[in-house]
Amino acid sequence: MKYKNTTRALFLDRPNRFIAHVKLNDKIETVHVKNTGKCNELLVPGATVILEKGCKPERKTDYDLIAVYKQGFGLVNMDSQAPNKVVYEWLLTRGYDRIKPEYTYGQSRFDFYMERGNKKCFLEVKGCTLEQDGIGYFPDARSERAVKHLRELIKATHEGYECSVAFVIQMENVKKVLPNGAMHKEFEDAYYDAIKAGVKVYNLCCMVREDELRISATTNER
Repeated sequence: MKYKNTTRALFLDRPNRFIAHVKLNDKIETVHVKNTGKCNELLVPGATVILEKGCKPERKTDYDLIAVYKQGFGLVNMDSQAPNKVVYEWLLTRGYDRIKPEYTYGQSRFDFYMERGNKKCFLEVKGCTLEQDGIGYFPDARSERAVKHLRELIKATHEGYECSVAFVIQMENVKKVLPNGAMHKEFEDAYYDAIKAGVKVYNLCCMVREDELRISATTNER
């Protein structure tokens, strides 16, 4: 996926999870943050961030904050809408006969429902922006919704569906994602229960540019 009209700015602060203040061309701008997670290790004062200029005149802000340069590491895409977009592009290359986004099953809505021959499949997508010592971790904050999705995937697996979860690694030089049990033990438990039940896990490595995000490799498929 490609972004249009991107520019660099200097991060100043984040009054709430929806907006941030940045310095752009010697002017302080209020921008929309396309990630409601904490991102405390990323959005630090003085960090270089990447903005995309919006095209809708009714917007309250002129720019979206989509990426940040993490000190001592490199560029991290922060756009929470990007993982589903790049996974859809990836699925189109996987030989499925049918791909349907946003499919309701039980008490959950999975990101994708796919068919290949007689196989019926569910895929849930999670974006990963948290990195420590070259390893990705999910989640970066408690996520009851993510636990619910894993439990529903386990249930669907028992009912004959082929189920998987894909972690889109929104940064380069990270090849695997582990459950962040220190942040959310219940998610970690559900993650390993899902693997035992037969839910597949994909770690999707990405090529990350200021104006682009693309899946470049699949690792640690289980």
